[in-house]
Amino acid sequence: MNAPARAVLLTTAQETSTALLIAEAARRRGLEHVVLDGPDVVDALAGRAVHWYGGPLAADRVAARLGLGLLEPADAWLAELPEEFTGRRITLTTLSQAWSAGRPLFVKPPSDKQFPAAVYADGTRLPREGERIGPGTPVLVSEVVTFAVEYRLFVLDGRVTTGSRYARFGRLDVAALEGDPAEREVRAFTDTLLHGRRGSLPSAVVVDVGLSQDPDTGGERWAVVEANMPWFAHGYAADPDRVLEVVLRAAGPRDLVAPGDRGFLRTVSAPAGAPDV
Repeated sequence: MNAPARAVLLTTAQETSTALLIAEAARRRGLEHVVLDGPDVVDALAGRAVHWYGGPLAADRVAARLGLGLLEPADAWLAELPEEFTGRRITLTTLSQAWSAGRPLFVKPPSDKQFPAAVYADGTRLPREGERIGPGTPVLVSEVVTFAVEYRLFVLDGRVTTGSRYARFGRLDVAALEGDPAEREVRAFTDTLLHGRRGSLPSAVVVDVGLSQDPDTGGERWAVVEANMPWFAHGYAADPDRVLEVVLRAAGPRDLVAPGDRGFLRTVSAPAGAPDV
């Protein structure tokens, strides 16, 4: 009798430090690591238990053929949070609505990365054409705030499993959450958020939080930056073995997705076909 094939971690050919680290973690765990470096790879993996780490465009092209269930937060999650968690007003709208803004604003796509998340001087600076960019493209628009420090947290079943500081005042500044001077405050704020908004996020998710500063008073408060899908999130200095745990849950066989997560399954937005590699 043939032994069952090992589960697979499939990553894109574009190497990143996080992809390399979680690939090593996957091999330690006994998974096979496969790189999507040619059009025949997907066919070769048909029928295998495949997990994914990579960008949404490639994911959309291979998900149906590989039976992938990709979890992601709802587009409106951040905009629907009470201001006690965000510290600012946030609106989910369309790109065409944002084009008419006449003031500085922070704009980002809710999940995909069609254009850079950034502060734009006004709506005329926002993109008007490009792949999956058009008048109806959903965007999150918020007041401009300053984050003194920001952290990325990998969450599994409502608990922070690992995390990393990644920025100070918008500049890359990486350190592990474990042992960070603000670790206790970060965990306490995030635990309150996850408990208070239980069920509003998939069981495997990335949540970014930061210490925001009021430009007028200098007062500081912890606030949510955003939520993201783990299978397309940089791990920075987070523990790669724990990052992998979250990734495996967030992007694996669709038929293993728990009932509570089915409402967070990504709708494939590109036709299945030979992926670009």
